[in-house]
Amino acid sequence: MTTATTTAPETRRSRAPQRWLWAGLATTVLVTAGSLAASSVISDHVQASYPSFTAEEVGAATTAYQVILLVVGLLGVGGWLVTLWGARRRARWTTWVAVALLLGALVVAVTGLTLQDTSGDVGLAPLQGWLQLAPCVVGALAVASLWRRR
Repeated sequence: MTTATTTAPETRRSRAPQRWLWAGLATTVLVTAGSLAASSVISDHVQASYPSFTAEEVGAATTAYQVILLVVGLLGVGGWLVTLWGARRRARWTTWVAVALLLGALVVAVTGLTLQDTSGDVGLAPLQGWLQLAPCVVGALAVASLWRRR
């Protein structure tokens, strides 16, 4: 006679963090892709901040901002994937890693919104800066659900 072991189905509360983590990953991918696709927003901002720049200089500055946003986005994707992996394994460190990543993301987003360039204007186009906060909002919800699960 064999006995099958059954595990209790995951509760709604235990699945909630993973849902928020997947939503955060998707938000980060969308914001990063949108930042890369909206190069005209960045170039218009650079041109307005530096009216004396040539087209080549505006293009170089736009590319530099896009590379920075891409790197930030890729780091964010990596953070979401590590946190998802930990959440699926129910690792104890997951909540603390999620908190650290959220704080780091908030620092990056607020810096993008407030850091002044040499022209005296904010360096990153305001639309791009505000978009960087979207994954942070989802991250806060994910962290809250991880704490509730504990």
